[in-house]
Amino acid sequence: MWRLAFRKFGYIITILWGVASLVFVLFFIIPADPARMMTDQREDEQQLRAIRQQYGFDLPVWKQYLLYLNDLSVVSAYSDVATIPLLNAEKRNIPHKKILRLKAVYLCIKWPYLRESFQYQGVKVSTLLSKRFQNTLVLALTAFAFSMLTGVVMGLVAGAFHRTWIDSSITLISVSGMALPSFVSAILASWIFAFVLHDLTGLNITGNLWEWDDLGESRQLVLKNLLLPALTLGVRPLSVITQMMRSSYLEQSSMPYVLTALSKGLSSRKIIVRHILPNALNPVVSVASSWMASMLAGSVFVEYIFGWNGIGKLVVESATTLDLPVLMGCVLTFSLVFVVVNLLTDMIYKALDPTVTYK
Repeated sequence: MWRLAFRKFGYIITILWGVASLVFVLFFIIPADPARMMTDQREDEQQLRAIRQQYGFDLPVWKQYLLYLNDLSVVSAYSDVATIPLLNAEKRNIPHKKILRLKAVYLCIKWPYLRESFQYQGVKVSTLLSKRFQNTLVLALTAFAFSMLTGVVMGLVAGAFHRTWIDSSITLISVSGMALPSFVSAILASWIFAFVLHDLTGLNITGNLWEWDDLGESRQLVLKNLLLPALTLGVRPLSVITQMMRSSYLEQSSMPYVLTALSKGLSSRKIIVRHILPNALNPVVSVASSWMASMLAGSVFVEYIFGWNGIGKLVVESATTLDLPVLMGCVLTFSLVFVVVNLLTDMIYKALDPTVTYK
C-alpha cells in the first residue's frame, strides 16, 4: 500500500506544479496593479516604487516566476547578501533550516511560503489559511459523515426493497437532491429553517462554530450553527451515494456467493452485513472520496451564505478585494486537498479489495 504512495509522489508534485504555474499566469492576466492595491489606490509614486521593489513587482515576469516557485518549494535557495529582497529569507521572516552553502547562496528546507496578504498587510497567507481551514475541515467532515452514513443506509434499504414504494420514494428524494445546486439549497434551507421556522428550530441564518460573548471576553461552542451548513453541503453527495449504493447492492445481491450463503442457512441480515456490504462499498468509496474533496473545495457558496468563516468564504473575500496572494494560496490548498484525498482513496480501495492492482 505504501508503495502506491511513493509511486504517486511524482504525480502529485507534477499536478501541484501545474496548478501553481496556472495560478501565476492568471495573476498577471488580471489588469490590476498589486502595489496600488496595497496602498488603497493612493497616488504616491515614491511609495509605489518602494513596494514594487520590495515585492519584486518591477522584475521581469520570468524572474518573478522563478522566485515564486522558489518560495513554494520545500527545498529553496536564498541569499544573505542578495540585492533582491525576495531572496532574503531572514528579512522576510521565513522559518527555514540551512543545509548547504554555496558562497553567497545557500540551500534550505522549509514549509512552502505563500507570501503575505495584500489586504491584511504583514499577515502571512499561511496564517489566514490555517485559521480558516480548521472551520472548513469541520464543516466538510461533518457533511461527509452525514452523507456517507445516511446514503449507505438509504441505498441498502432501497436495494433490499427493490421495485416497491420504498425504493421509489428513496429514488425520488435522491434525484431531487442531485438536481439542487448547493447555493440554491443553502438559500432555501436558511430561509425555511432559520427564518420562517426560527421560533421552532432556534437556528441562525449566519454563525460560526465558535462565537464570542457580548462582552468579547470568552468563546463558546455553538454546535447548532453547524447543522444547516453541513446538511446543505451534504445533500448532493448524499443523493449520489444513495444511488451508487443501491446499484452496487443490486449487482452484488445477484452474485453466486450470495446464493451459496443462502444455501448454508445464513439469515438475510448476516448476508447483507458480512458479505454484500463489504463488496458493495468499493465503488461507493471511490465516488464518496471525490465528493469529499469537492466538499472542501466547493464549500464557497455554502460558507458565504451561512457566514461560516472557512476557506470558501475567504475565497470570496479575496476575490472581491483582489487579494491575489490569498486567492492563490486558497487555490493551491484546494489542489493539494484533491490530490491527497485521491491518494488516500486508492489506498482505502486497495485495503477493501486486495485483488486490485495499480500500474
